[in-house]
Amino acid sequence: MVQRTVLAGARTVLPSGVVEDGRVTVEGRHILAAEAPAAGPAPGGAGAAAGPGTGGAAAAPAARTLDLTGHWVVPGFIDVHVHGGGGASFSAGTAEEALTVVRTHRAHGTTTMLASTVTGDLDDLARQAAVLAELTEQGELAGIHFEGPFISPHRCGAHQPELLREPDPADVRKLLDAAHGAARMMTLAPELRGGLDSVRLLAEHGVIAAVGHTDSDYAATLEAVEAGATVATHLFNAMPSLLHRAPGPVAALLEDPRVTVELINDGTHLHPAVLQLAFHRAGADRVAFITDAMGAAGMADGMYPLGPMNVEVKEGVARISEGPTAGSIAGSTLTLDRAFQRAVTLDGLTVEQTVRALSGTPARLLGIADRTGSLEPGKDADLVVLDEAFRVAGVMRHGEWVIEPPAAPS
Repeated sequence: MVQRTVLAGARTVLPSGVVEDGRVTVEGRHILAAEAPAAGPAPGGAGAAAGPGTGGAAAAPAARTLDLTGHWVVPGFIDVHVHGGGGASFSAGTAEEALTVVRTHRAHGTTTMLASTVTGDLDDLARQAAVLAELTEQGELAGIHFEGPFISPHRCGAHQPELLREPDPADVRKLLDAAHGAARMMTLAPELRGGLDSVRLLAEHGVIAAVGHTDSDYAATLEAVEAGATVATHLFNAMPSLLHRAPGPVAALLEDPRVTVELINDGTHLHPAVLQLAFHRAGADRVAFITDAMGAAGMADGMYPLGPMNVEVKEGVARISEGPTAGSIAGSTLTLDRAFQRAVTLDGLTVEQTVRALSGTPARLLGIADRTGSLEPGKDADLVVLDEAFRVAGVMRHGEWVIEPPAAPS
């Protein structure tokens, strides 16, 4: 018989807002009901909202109830930009390392993620894509995000300059083909030769075109958005600054309602005032908090690889340790639970706003909001239990506990 679990007593974040003493019922891999105690009959009764797999006239399975009083229950986090974690990297090109990254971030509440690559030789990227595509087919990943090599040498950040190239649509198509339908996003600099044609190619194939690592100006960025670009890769980072007579890509990307902006909320990539500016200009429905994490996420300080480069992590900040880009920030060591905690305790965002930026908005961006990203009947049971200090106390993915919360069953 399918297991039914009831999460009771927590402050629960539903699409309608925060519900005190909420009740989320999970059956199999799906949410059967999510409601306030007085919203209607108990789950399984005549008024319960039913999801897939419910038995109709069949007897309801016995329910296991967890008392989560003093906790929060929120949707599972969705990271559309992550390179590594747990000492491993998606760019290693092996399923073993990729699964280490996945497990590391799942333990911090990320139940859905894209695998982000790092600039490399096209053939190497194609080989990595084949491995990541198989894991996407298996349901471990939501797809692949190619960050580079089609980015500006003037804004390469932690990407190896000698491996960069202009976004020739034929090369873009080579990576899409190598991904076997798993490519979901590609970051490029649209001002480069072939940039706008590549944006159009990506849009035609249903792949998100993201503007990032770019030296583009305001007008050229608007042109890219008109061509089909819909994401700002880690807004503010690796692009010209916002100036009063040269607004650059930041203003163009912030002002257009078609664009979702990525923000790295680790306290290093963005000053809190800048994050506030971007968040309140774009709104929670256009902000996707990301980690941009490299292999040191979830690990101690030390030396770590990032694609073909070496990165030194000191006090949690990752920087390239050698070569022409030495000293450049090299991704982050962030996990999304820390981004959540920082947003509500230091940045002045509400829990509801933060949930949208970590779950609802990225789900919509990836076109999977019908399956995940919010606590609603029929959707996958992807959720996170947080304690009163907004630390992870439990993680459920597809109805199975990754980390079971310390609540006594009743």
